[in-house]
Amino acid sequence: MSANPMPNPAPPGGAARGFKLQLGGTQITLPPVNMLAVPLVMVLILAMMLLPLPPFLLDVLFTFNIALALVVLLVSTYTVKPLDFAVFPSVLLLTTLLRLSLNIASTRAVLLHGHTGTDAAGHVIESFAQFVIGGSFAVGIIVFAILTVINFVVVTKGAGRIAEVSARFALDAMPGKQMAIDADLSAGLIDQLEAKKRRQEVGQEADFFGSMDGASKFVRGDAIAGILILFINIIGGLIIGVLQHDLSMAQAANNYILLAIGDALVAQVPSLVISVAAALIVSRVGSDDDVGLQLTKQLFSAPRALGLTGIVIGVLGLVPGMPHMAFLSLAAGCGYLAWRLATPRGEPASTDAAPAKTEGLPEASWEDVAPVDQLGLEVGYRLIALVDKQQGGDLLSRIKGVRKKFAQEVGFLPPSVHIRDNLELRPTAYRVTLKGVVVGEGESFPGMMLAINPGNAVQALPGTATLDPAFGLPATWIDARHRDDAQANGYTVVDAATVVATHVHHLMQVHAARLFGRNEAQQLLEHLSKFAPKLAEDVVPKLISLSVFQRVLQNLLEEGVHIRDLRGIVEVLAEHGARTQDPAELTREVRIALAPSIVQQIYGPVRELDVIAIEPGLENLLVQGLAPGAASALEPGVAEFVASASAEAATEQEEAGYPSVLLVPDRIRVPVARLVKKSAPRLRVIGHSEVPESLSIRIDRVIGEMK
Repeated sequence: MSANPMPNPAPPGGAARGFKLQLGGTQITLPPVNMLAVPLVMVLILAMMLLPLPPFLLDVLFTFNIALALVVLLVSTYTVKPLDFAVFPSVLLLTTLLRLSLNIASTRAVLLHGHTGTDAAGHVIESFAQFVIGGSFAVGIIVFAILTVINFVVVTKGAGRIAEVSARFALDAMPGKQMAIDADLSAGLIDQLEAKKRRQEVGQEADFFGSMDGASKFVRGDAIAGILILFINIIGGLIIGVLQHDLSMAQAANNYILLAIGDALVAQVPSLVISVAAALIVSRVGSDDDVGLQLTKQLFSAPRALGLTGIVIGVLGLVPGMPHMAFLSLAAGCGYLAWRLATPRGEPASTDAAPAKTEGLPEASWEDVAPVDQLGLEVGYRLIALVDKQQGGDLLSRIKGVRKKFAQEVGFLPPSVHIRDNLELRPTAYRVTLKGVVVGEGESFPGMMLAINPGNAVQALPGTATLDPAFGLPATWIDARHRDDAQANGYTVVDAATVVATHVHHLMQVHAARLFGRNEAQQLLEHLSKFAPKLAEDVVPKLISLSVFQRVLQNLLEEGVHIRDLRGIVEVLAEHGARTQDPAELTREVRIALAPSIVQQIYGPVRELDVIAIEPGLENLLVQGLAPGAASALEPGVAEFVASASAEAATEQEEAGYPSVLLVPDRIRVPVARLVKKSAPRLRVIGHSEVPESLSIRIDRVIGEMK
């Protein structure tokens, strides 16, 4: 049997995959060194607890322990974000185990060979016992007690409290941060990969502070173990030295107590350094600089504070009995530093100074051009509670339901609603934006209810009178305790979140055509290709272009026609697309084909249609002035009369309980719809050919008829 190590070549990424060993006919792949590092360290730490170590090796390991603590402290100092040193809780555990294993190993050496002299456990422990504390038992115990108190009571307790509070706040802030990430993603400010990365960072941050909260208990336990080990070494050393090695009490105390104190100090100093590193990590406040740069920028950014400090120190230095040299020197130094910081630097005379000032600034790029939100909702600060799930807000789920309902009713998925706070608004105000333009505003009061009068409620309610922001109906903001009374009196009662969500839904319905862009048109075609792939492929873009397809659907949406029957719309385009590419003509053909669904959308399942008609003479005048290819234009007075009369007739029709629908000849349907849209926005205009043959017509009102 032969063993031939064959290194496995590194993959293109540069990380070693491991080594292969050929043992007879069996090939074994060993993991790479970096994967074996932590297990090997843990095995060595356990070995140090069980196996005796020579004094020289103890010196090396104690020195390594001190160096490792300094490395961790410096890395913590230069860390910009806590997640840059996310492995710190594990490092804290490993360093604690290393110190404890060294304590056990040094304890074994002290108790076995302490009778031979103070170098029984190595020169590092001896140096700490002789030089650091001057060979005095009392001084050593007091210094160790002070270090333990500083580590255990001050540094570790404070760091643990900060980690606990940070973990709690990190968990509480997770929903808000996730919402902000989703909002940026829906607005197009970031892509899916960046959003996934940010979500992982949010979760890792909460996990990190939670781990730090638990890891701080390691240092506490280490401090307690250090105290116990010190007293065990002192008592055990005295007993062993006197009873086993026949040393005098003074000689035993000189050897064993000094060694025990030196051993405790050698372990306690790195422990204090690691605790300071943990406190630096958890006490950081977010910045793009490390701790050193933050201190330099922020501590010396106020020359006035340094100047006042110098004056106070100088006054104290003049008090009789004070060390004048120390106080006055420090006061002069503070005054000089304050003067240097307060003195503005001279401007260079060269005309190239302006480019030099901006040399360190990044160049402008396309990343600075932020896309405009397709659909946005800005809220005042008191309405943030409606968005925050932690405070019981359900506006986000209401908005999701609004988008789903809109998609089911209208026939396409609208853009996501980007919600953000706006301190410029009143605390209870909100506004809806479409492509950066405000299309609706309103006010909502969290904790209160809006009682809407549908028209049949007569009893007044105690509260603030207002108008329903969505439909303009009379309403009153009331306390929640009056909800049952309002409902009993015929009012429709909704909460604050429903008010906002309903307003957003209404505005989405009104501006559906503006919400339908090229991206939505392409997504509709992709959706159609899932259940009618051949139809979608033959029509767009072979027969008509995507822009014509988009314009036809926008025309339908502008006139309030839903586009749920996408297959039927595309079939009509396939039938007439070879004859014409005019979006207006294609829209007319689609409306005729969709006539039953258009009428049902307005009236519901009825057999007779109550409509508004135009007096025949006025109708002929409109045909002559508005029909395509008309020889003369419509007079402004006639247009104004038709608009005002249509609005009056629509109001009367709605008050009578019927939909407001104006029936006109096909040739003038589009221009008449445009003519009356501003004065009567809820008035629907249909052509004669758009009335299904199975339904009858009843004319309730005639525009232009003499009364």
